[in-house]
Amino acid sequence: MNTILKYPPKKDWPGLLERPVFNYEALMDSVGIILKEVKENGDMALKKFSKQFDGQVPDSFEVSEQEIKIAEREVSTDLKNAILLAKDNIESFHSLQRFPFISSEPTNGVRVWQKSTAIEKVGLYIPGGSAPLISTLLMLGIPAVLAGCKEIVVCTPPNADGNIHPAILFTAQILGISKIFKVGGAQAIAAMAYGTESIPSVYKIFGPGNQYVTAAKLKVSLENIAIDLPAGPSELAVIADEDANPSFIASDLLSQAEHGEDSQVILVSESEKLIENVLSEIAGQLKNLPRKKVAEKALENSRFILLKSESEILELINLYAPEHLIIVTKNYKELSENIQNAGSVFLGEFSPESAGDYASGTNHTLPTNGNARAFSGVNLGSFMKKISFQEISSEGIKNIGRAVELMAEAENLQAHKNAVSLRLDYIKKQGL
Repeated sequence: MNTILKYPPKKDWPGLLERPVFNYEALMDSVGIILKEVKENGDMALKKFSKQFDGQVPDSFEVSEQEIKIAEREVSTDLKNAILLAKDNIESFHSLQRFPFISSEPTNGVRVWQKSTAIEKVGLYIPGGSAPLISTLLMLGIPAVLAGCKEIVVCTPPNADGNIHPAILFTAQILGISKIFKVGGAQAIAAMAYGTESIPSVYKIFGPGNQYVTAAKLKVSLENIAIDLPAGPSELAVIADEDANPSFIASDLLSQAEHGEDSQVILVSESEKLIENVLSEIAGQLKNLPRKKVAEKALENSRFILLKSESEILELINLYAPEHLIIVTKNYKELSENIQNAGSVFLGEFSPESAGDYASGTNHTLPTNGNARAFSGVNLGSFMKKISFQEISSEGIKNIGRAVELMAEAENLQAHKNAVSLRLDYIKKQGL
């Protein structure tokens, strides 16, 4: 079982907070072969890789309307209601993220404004097979629909029978997404990046996946195909005081640890007794987990850190920049005001990270591996871009023209200066 790291000096923090490292460079050659073949051979390559990796080739990569109708009948009423509840909450929160129209006249005769517009074509990769991520389709599909993306393409791997899990198809149906394709892995990323006879190309690709999917996303991002986030293994940090519930904290840490062997969880507290009780709870709860071995392996990457003050705890957490952060202290609201680097923050003992994964309304596609220092999680803006406009009258160009001329001249860009000087001369001659 993990030992408690007691009052580590600050110089040791960066080493303690290192994530499990996966060398994507080692995969780039094999992933590159897949990308190249799909780019050159389209559906023929997809069929080859479907046979190689999934053991079968679907009759059609695209899911039919009939399959969607059948799927709806196979989803239980309880699960449908759970999906609809989550949908309502996610829609409600993401609807609030719409950008206002911004307009200004900084100088007489100079009007500037900004318009937000949807990315026209987006691709959503939804892990499937034995563990279909219904929640990920909600988290990506809802903001894509709200943003007004004209073409939304979903790629998800089929199960052993060559079918898509019915809950995935039901979710797509209630979102109004109809372009769903039975293809997974790096070949799915290639199909959405380059397009094939069956699958249209897109401008931006979203969604989590295994190392091959992640490597493929990184590689196509070098070829003018945008991606959502630099992805990595899931992670969670918890700040807790002596009054926190050890059972709750243990369940939260294990909920992330069971994601994968390369996941990481961190508990930071001023109370050694609290950490000891959490470790005891983890040992007890682990026994009943179906993914016990996965969680145990992840716990080897994890840290239980005892520090002397809240200020130290905040400094360490902001250095770590966790994907998920739970704060369970008496003054959690006060502490939360000082969090600078985190993907999503959960406050109080009744705010488990699992709620954010599914149904509270916030997005669960978040920056990992310290990227929360500079990246936001997926949101409505991830599916949009902003275009700036300006309209300058003769009065406006007279007001700013001389400044433009002087700056262009200072930069030795004579043509830039001329574009203004010609207009100013014209205005002077015309008496405007």
